[in-house]
Amino acid sequence: MAAELHVELVAADRSVWSGEATLVVARTTSGDIGVMPGHQPLLGVLESGPVTIRTSDGGTVVAAVHGGFISFADNKLSLLAEIAELADEIDVQRAERALERAKSETDAGAERRADVRLRAVAAH
Repeated sequence: MAAELHVELVAADRSVWSGEATLVVARTTSGDIGVMPGHQPLLGVLESGPVTIRTSDGGTVVAAVHGGFISFADNKLSLLAEIAELADEIDVQRAERALERAKSETDAGAERRADVRLRAVAAH
């Protein structure tokens, strides 16, 4: 059996995903980071971006994450996000409309959120 780490992806309003994984890739304020079993303990600030989780059964889970924290110790990874949604929960047409609206209103925050949603779907 391959080495695993336990992952908890939690948004402010709900538990988004929990399970065993072999690799998690996330964007932090220091850049992209990949966490595998046995990684050094870490604590970081999440940037808006897709999070990719390679599950122990060979699958892939992708989520759009908007801010928060990442913590790893004792093969337990916690992603505590302000907002997080799984790629398969994202309504692509709604995200595209939100992106166009944000561009026309020059709302950088809304534009970034819509862009991250669309990138998560594309990565899925």
